[in-house]
Amino acid sequence: MELLQIVEQWAWIGWLVLMLVFLVIEMLTLDLTFLMLSIGGLAGLGSDLLGAPLWLQVILAAAVAAVLLLTLRPPLLRRLHRASDTSPSNIEALLGIEGRVVSTVSGVGGQVKLANGDVWTARTEADGELEPGSAIRVARIDGATAVVRPRPEGGAE
Repeated sequence: MELLQIVEQWAWIGWLVLMLVFLVIEMLTLDLTFLMLSIGGLAGLGSDLLGAPLWLQVILAAAVAAVLLLTLRPPLLRRLHRASDTSPSNIEALLGIEGRVVSTVSGVGGQVKLANGDVWTARTEADGELEPGSAIRVARIDGATAVVRPRPEGGAE
């Protein structure tokens, strides 16, 4: 029985260590799961400081963590992910971008300078050639080649 009394006497140190471990894991995962477990540990620490027996401390910590995981974590995750950047990137950002022909573009090859300043190897979407200075729009990307089509000078297609 003496071991149990020692554990109960120093349980607050265990709760602090557990909370710190959970917070470090949370910083590495950023999933809010271990944050909720850490707050459960805080409830266990609080009940220890108020003189609750060890079995009650564990039950309170588990209950608080479970309630937070089931009620608070899902809306927090939705709110965090709602602010995610939804703008297109990589190839998706190049589709539909306008530009000008730098060197004659045919079905075999050529070069275009896009509105973002990038110079790409290009070929036409259909048969025919586009002369230097012609306005183009990117139809798709095949590997490292932009497949382009002519764009009317008015700007709208």
